Amino acid sequence: MTNTLDAVRNVLIETLELTQHPADLHRDTPLFGALPELDSFGVVQLVAELEEHFDITIDDEEFGAELFETVGTLTDFVDAKRASA
Repeated sequence: MTNTLDAVRNVLIETLELTQHPADLHRDTPLFGALPELDSFGVVQLVAELEEHFDITIDDEEFGAELFETVGTLTDFVDAKRASA
């Protein structure tokens, strides 16, 4: 899971062009509503990048505000998608 967490943090930083360092993003770091870069367009970009990076498919009905609540919720979701693939 640590590898997934590290990768999710890197995807977040690169996709949203965040100024934070990966170590600044903890599992409980809030995302949606806390990061101005994670607006509706940012969500679309992030989903596309996660799909490509992790070779997963995220269906429209799967992503909502709760998925992007924290770095941890997003990491757990990616882990679950990878496990079910």
